[in-house]
Amino acid sequence: MSEMTVLALIPARAGSKSVPHKNIQSVGGKPLLAYSIEQALAAERVSRVLLSTDSEDYAAIGRRFGAETPFLRPAALATDLATDLDVFRHALAWFEEHESAVPDLIVHLRPTHPVRQPADIDAAIDLLVAHPEWDSVRSVVEAPHTPYKMWTRGDDGTLTPFATLASSGDGAAPDAYNLPRQALPTVYLQNAAIDVTRARTIRDLGSMTGHVIGSYVMREVHDIDTPDELARAVRAVQRTAEVPTGKQFVFDIDGVIASLTPGNDYAQAEPLADTIAVVNRLYDAGNRIVLLTARGYVTDIDWRPVTEAQLARWGVRYHELHFGKPNADYYIDDRLIAMDDLRALVG
Repeated sequence: MSEMTVLALIPARAGSKSVPHKNIQSVGGKPLLAYSIEQALAAERVSRVLLSTDSEDYAAIGRRFGAETPFLRPAALATDLATDLDVFRHALAWFEEHESAVPDLIVHLRPTHPVRQPADIDAAIDLLVAHPEWDSVRSVVEAPHTPYKMWTRGDDGTLTPFATLASSGDGAAPDAYNLPRQALPTVYLQNAAIDVTRARTIRDLGSMTGHVIGSYVMREVHDIDTPDELARAVRAVQRTAEVPTGKQFVFDIDGVIASLTPGNDYAQAEPLADTIAVVNRLYDAGNRIVLLTARGYVTDIDWRPVTEAQLARWGVRYHELHFGKPNADYYIDDRLIAMDDLRALVG
C-alpha cells in the first residue's frame, strides 16, 4: 500500500446555476469546498490533495485550506456539459506532462458532499487495493424506494414495470410489483460522496468507473444541488460539529440497542432505532464504538452468529463486539452515562 500514490481530486468549477457559487457557499463558517479538502488531508491513505477549478478565486481558497492548485482548468471543461471524465483526463495529462508520472489511484471527492469521514475515504481506497480485479469503487446507500415498484407510463396511459426479476427455473418471472418489499432484492443508490478509480481506468478504458465496480456502503446522502439541499447540509454539518469525536463509547446490547427478551431468547430481540441512530452518529463522527454483552453467560449458548447477523440487519455500525460480560442485576460504573443524556448530547 505504501508504494501506491493516491491523489484526492476535488473538482470545483465557479459556474453553478441552481445555487450560484455553490462550491464556496458558507457552511458552518467555512466555504463548502473546504470540507472535502480537510477530509482528504486527514485521510491516511491519501498522498496528495488537488483542487481542479477554473477560478483563481476558488484556487486561492483551496490553497488557504491546504489543497494544491497547480493549474486552472480550461473554460471548456467548466461548463454544464463538461463531464467528470474530461476533468480527470485533464488532470492526469498535467501530471504526465509536468511530473512524468500519474497517481496509481484517484479519489473523486465532490465538494457538494460536505459530510463524510476521512476513515471512509481510507476504507474505500483499501477496498479497491484489496480487489485488483476491480476497476473502481463507488460509495452507495440503500435506496429509500425500490425500483421494482416503479413504472414507466406510455402515451396511451398504460404502465410498464421499470424493473423486472429474472426468470425462475421454470422460465416464469414473478411480477415484482406484486411481491412484498421484503421479498425483493436490496437496491443501492450512489450518494456522490466517495469514488475511487484507477488511473488506467480513466486513461485506458476511457471511463470514470470501468467495467467492474466495487461498492462501499454508506448510510447517508448529503449531496447539494438545490437551495433546500444546501440548507439541509448546513444543519447536518452543525449536528456533526456538536457530536463528540475521537472518543471510545462502550454500549450494552440488550435493553440499549436491542429490546429485552423473555427467557434470554435473544433471537427474538427487536432493534431500538433511537439508540442505533445515536450509535451510528457517534461512529460517523469518528468515535470508536465497542459493544459489550452478557449473551450466553447464563445459557452457555454461543450467541455470536445471531448477534452479528442482527447487528448487520439493523445497520449498527461498530468496531468491536465482546462477549462474556458477567450477568448482573446492577452495574456500577464511574463513567456511566444514561441514554437520555447521550441523546441530548448527540441530538
